[in-house]
Amino acid sequence: MSPDLSTRAAGASELMDDPGADRAMLEKTYRRFRLVNAAVSRPGLIYRRDIRPRARTGRIRVLDVGSGGGDLCRLLAASLSRDGLVADITALDADDRATRWAAAHDGGAGVRYRSALTTDLVREGEKYDVIVSNHLLHHLNGTELQALLADSRRLVDEDGLVLHQDIERSRAAYLLFAAATWPFARNLLAGSFIRDDGLTSIRRSYTAAELAAAAPPGWTVRRGVPSRLELRWDDADARP
Repeated sequence: MSPDLSTRAAGASELMDDPGADRAMLEKTYRRFRLVNAAVSRPGLIYRRDIRPRARTGRIRVLDVGSGGGDLCRLLAASLSRDGLVADITALDADDRATRWAAAHDGGAGVRYRSALTTDLVREGEKYDVIVSNHLLHHLNGTELQALLADSRRLVDEDGLVLHQDIERSRAAYLLFAAATWPFARNLLAGSFIRDDGLTSIRRSYTAAELAAAAPPGWTVRRGVPSRLELRWDDADARP
């Protein structure tokens, strides 16, 4: 039986966010993110649809907010390099445990890892062609969400794109994730926070209607599969 999903469990906490979380479990979680994100976040689609077309005009600057173990950044770096395209990719995470682990496992991708906030980058005058995030929005309360979106607008360059992706809360999403991860709970995902925190993440996530209501004018909410939300700012689309 799934929990009550009629409203966001905004006060729920994920185990890996605990400053005292077991280090070995935390690091195994970072390693397993690559597999989970490949299955549910469709990073190849993001690359083909949103990154590669913008990279053909020269060096592309990409910012990943809440980058965690850095798997999305490394995938983008590898894809761009394979296609002979040049990029500056910054992986930003407020948790220095994630930043340190990601930097130590860069594997020659050449990603720049920073433990900081988007407000720090705004203050420094940084600009990017594409800003992305994955599974970040559900961690934020209403004030933090508005701050992220405002910072994203300040950080994205003219004709740039902001793409915040997350889970859509639903009973189907909860049951599907529970069923899909159950066979791996005692082997592939054992000793990590993936299963428990994934279920908590779904409880904390927005529905499409909730996210659309929270987003300022100019932002677009799109739905995808499996149970995906995409909060998008495209400067060209937002012009009157």
